[in-house]
Amino acid sequence: MSDRAPEVERWLAWRYLATRQREGFVSFIAIFSLIGVALGVATLIVVLSVMGGFREQLLARIVGMNGHIVVTAREGMLKATPELLAKLQALPGATAVRPTLERQALVSVHGQTRGALLRGVPREDLLNREIVSGNIVQGNLADFGDKPGVVVGERLRQSLMLRVGDMLTVVTHRLNENGTIAPRYTDYEVLATFLTRRYEFDSALIFMPLAMLQEDLEYGPDAVSSIDVFLKDPAAAPRLAQELRQSLGRDDLRISHWLGLNARFVGALQVERVMMFIILTLIVVVAAMNVVASFTMLVRVKRGSIAILRTMGATPRTIVRAFFMAAAAVGLVGTVIGTGLGLLVCANMPAIGRLLSTITGAAGSGGAEVDFITSMPVRVQAVEVTSIVAVAIVLSLIAAAYPAWRSTRIEPVEGLRHE
Repeated sequence: MSDRAPEVERWLAWRYLATRQREGFVSFIAIFSLIGVALGVATLIVVLSVMGGFREQLLARIVGMNGHIVVTAREGMLKATPELLAKLQALPGATAVRPTLERQALVSVHGQTRGALLRGVPREDLLNREIVSGNIVQGNLADFGDKPGVVVGERLRQSLMLRVGDMLTVVTHRLNENGTIAPRYTDYEVLATFLTRRYEFDSALIFMPLAMLQEDLEYGPDAVSSIDVFLKDPAAAPRLAQELRQSLGRDDLRISHWLGLNARFVGALQVERVMMFIILTLIVVVAAMNVVASFTMLVRVKRGSIAILRTMGATPRTIVRAFFMAAAAVGLVGTVIGTGLGLLVCANMPAIGRLLSTITGAAGSGGAEVDFITSMPVRVQAVEVTSIVAVAIVLSLIAAAYPAWRSTRIEPVEGLRHE
């Protein structure tokens, strides 16, 4: 009997899961419990993957405009000497070193004036800056650096009613020999516009050639506001920034990293990620409670069968394992189905978005809502999927434990008395 105990337990578990006449309603609840677990797991995977995609997109826009490590001077302008640039380039994991000159200014055209941030960069840096070169709305970057021209944010262009080819007046200031401040007016041609979908960039940022801005502001060829260092691994920025401070050993430099500069924003994203995981896990918890309820009812319905099995020599351990296997199977199968469904939805998110737009009749409108759904970013992380599966399995096993324990509380005499 002991050699065949596992086989008997599996057979009993299957019998408990099968729909019979009296316990048909119980099996019906178990089926919906399985569906609930599957939908909960699928929802967790889809929502966290979409949120991960948006989070990655937001961080890419932040880092796309600024480096992973930013070197500035504690006072005044920074001198981007060849020696300093060479040391930064030699930093392990560094992929690019980009000197940048920034200056607040007023821009005026067609009788309208707006505040703007001038950012002078070398031509090759702007061409390699994917967040700008890959999001050009009007014009092109072919003439950038060859003539007095600028690249402006699309929202700024709209607010000033500019067109590519228009002349834009930039108003800065200079300090006269007698200590007074005098305005400086310079005209530039609008070469192109970009749209990063970050308001602070699109509404105020203007790119222009670094050498041209240095000349217009009467700075030396080495004068910059900051030097951006881009890394292969953004997560290594805090460690490499500390190594850079030690290797340079210069008190006149301030070395920051993108996680420190955006600590509140990154922290808010992390808190939101954890809270969303906890909230959505409640869906799986509710489904697990249904497993507890349905199999607790099944134990009451089957108390006569349990009593008969006990009188025939079945041990309490055999009964416990049979009920545990039956209840756990609902959660485990639901987890497997939910994982597959969630990954399938993530893999076909654009197609699903187009299908939804067709069903709702919005396919031909081309509105922002349709574009938002069809271009929804998805980033499936193995760690997140593994965590979701692990949580669902643990909850399923916990849910299966109580009905299994209840089955041991039925004495054969009490069970047969009601038959």
